[in-house]
Amino acid sequence: SPLAALETAPIDPIISVSEAFFADTNPNKVNLGIGIYCDDSGKVPVLDCIKAAEQKFVAAGKPKYYLPMDGLGAFNRAAQHLLFGAEHQAVRDKRVVTAQTLGGSGGLKVGADFLRVLNPRVEVWISDPSWENHTALFEGAGFKVNSYPYYDASTRSIKLDAMLTTLRGLPPGTIVVLHACCHNPTGLDPTPRQWQQIRDVVKKAELVPFLDIAYQGFAENLHADAAEVGRFADVCPLVVVASSFSKSLSLYSERVGALSIVTGSADEAARALSHVKRVVRANYSGPPSYGGGLATNVLTDPALRQQWEGELAQMRDRVKSMRRQLVEKIRARRADFDLNYVIEQRGMFSYSGLTKAQVGRLRDEYSIYALDSGRVCVAALNSRNIDYVAQAIANVLVT
Repeated sequence: SPLAALETAPIDPIISVSEAFFADTNPNKVNLGIGIYCDDSGKVPVLDCIKAAEQKFVAAGKPKYYLPMDGLGAFNRAAQHLLFGAEHQAVRDKRVVTAQTLGGSGGLKVGADFLRVLNPRVEVWISDPSWENHTALFEGAGFKVNSYPYYDASTRSIKLDAMLTTLRGLPPGTIVVLHACCHNPTGLDPTPRQWQQIRDVVKKAELVPFLDIAYQGFAENLHADAAEVGRFADVCPLVVVASSFSKSLSLYSERVGALSIVTGSADEAARALSHVKRVVRANYSGPPSYGGGLATNVLTDPALRQQWEGELAQMRDRVKSMRRQLVEKIRARRADFDLNYVIEQRGMFSYSGLTKAQVGRLRDEYSIYALDSGRVCVAALNSRNIDYVAQAIANVLVT
């Protein structure tokens, strides 16, 4: 058989954690590995704004014809305005093109393939650490992937000087992947001043920023979380952005995302879009209409938009509350450990500081599942499991 010598591919670490969790029979088990927002009952919520959007979508009774390769025009405009603002100069000059993609991962994949067509000789640099799939996506597009310094585990801070030094030394045209907000996996974002320094270096070194924004709305609010997208568009001649609605609209299985490209002119934008369409055609021909239609209804209907922002604020505030409670409950049990840095992190994830051995003990002794790196999904905590998790973490901490 041609497959006789084929070896089993290594399993994704996040998927392996989830598989082990589902196989566990302990009724107290907790999955802190997968990046999904759950409400206080431990369930993935169906937002009220989505329920209303579904009724509106079904009532329209539109035929299920193929969408254009770049997706729904109304969705693309709404997603673009959500990222940049309708009055951003690049938007007004028609220098931004947006295409509906299969989730944020689809945006990254289409963007990577587009950049490979644009310049196949450059390399890609991602943060150390970064989301595991970043490497696979860009290597799959044919790029060599490297890492720039980012997280200092000893100080729970960003290695800014080392990061900037590395970026300054990169050849012009190098692609630099940046997390626009809610850094995955650390939860540690640059301060406004640090972002300014990063932008200055990226611009001066003539690098290509590729912004990944999968958690817009989970740090401060929709507008503030996308601020860096607009600021990079202000100073860089080419900016690539992959965005996702999986978390913010709780539409995980619908795969609703977007790829936006900021160019130097309306003519460049039109030519860039022609190549994006070719990439989409070669990958999956075109996106599905259902999830994109739901997102469009929420984004363009003023009442649904207001309802969504309220529901998103509730999700964001609950995650922040879980952060504070986890730190306080562990401190009450282990006053010799200060985990305040967890409160300062943003978004759904936290680099907890747990070692691989401690993560192993949580799994083996308490059926609490996290990544070996110590990354935990704070959004998986709730009023029913937080005391159990806090006690377990307190028990495995070593002085």
